[in-house]
Amino acid sequence: MSDPVIVVENLQRHFPTVDGPVEVLRGIDLEVRAGERLAVVGASGAGKSTLMHVLGGLDRPSSGRVTCCGQDVYALKPLELDAFRNGTVGFVFQFHQLLPEFTALENVMMPLLIAGRSRSAASETAHRLLDEVGLARRVGHKPGQLSGGEQQRVAIARALVRGPKVLLADEPTGNLDSGTSDRIWDLLEQLHSRHGLTMVIVTHSERLAGRMDRTVRMVDGKILS
Repeated sequence: MSDPVIVVENLQRHFPTVDGPVEVLRGIDLEVRAGERLAVVGASGAGKSTLMHVLGGLDRPSSGRVTCCGQDVYALKPLELDAFRNGTVGFVFQFHQLLPEFTALENVMMPLLIAGRSRSAASETAHRLLDEVGLARRVGHKPGQLSGGEQQRVAIARALVRGPKVLLADEPTGNLDSGTSDRIWDLLEQLHSRHGLTMVIVTHSERLAGRMDRTVRMVDGKILS
């Protein structure tokens, strides 16, 4: 059995309100092994998105520990945490978060340019990833000129452009019809195999979760299975 790539220990996250703190994550313990495809399911408000944001270095926990690829994520210095978010993990959001004024190619190039790669090198890598997700003929189109499924393919290419070891996807097919969802899921499975990824995917679909290696269920900020 492979070693764990992600280790979560007693993870807690609460948010202050005028009526007192709201507990969103309540003592999460979780391990995800190298190459594993893990689905996280649960009702809205169960804490799934918050968990993903904490795993990806996007939201600091109130207490607990997250280790990813041997790094104690929240012990990292700010610049180290930036490097972790922009290189070790790739993140795909439900709402693709593409920059509307830039083309598909430019959106995928962006993480490489931020990391200091030359424009020509970034363009070459982005072209390759867009071809891999089936959008070689759409590189010059802006998000508003693309279908929902195409926009999500661009977002997946952007998440993979720096060669992350871990792909985190928060409801990547939540806004898509069933046929498009199946095609995006097929693509994710192909990329998992091709790139040797460890994947954690939040989904409301029990059917799609059944295609993963393992499923855990969140209820009221806790993992039950």
